[in-house]
Amino acid sequence: MTEAAITTETKKPNKFAMAISFLLALPLAAVLLIHPAMMLDANGEYSHRTMMYIMIGISGGFIHGVGFIPKFWLWKWLFSPFLAWPLMLWGYYTWLFT
Repeated sequence: MTEAAITTETKKPNKFAMAISFLLALPLAAVLLIHPAMMLDANGEYSHRTMMYIMIGISGGFIHGVGFIPKFWLWKWLFSPFLAWPLMLWGYYTWLFT
């Protein structure tokens, strides 16, 4: 009787998407830790708003990449690959093309 009340459906995580998330986050995190001056804009300054969004994307990439699934709806949305991947791509654009 209690087994019916406790069982929940769990979806299997997509291992390929998790690997992409982790591999996108790893170089950006390394650049920010080792040589943060590579993320400067054309004026030689940091855009703190941009860096905040990029770091949220990196956090989402690591959280999704290791397979952690948040319970609260806000964290689930904030650290989902649907939001993290575009933010990390913005980070790569900032790193490589500005």
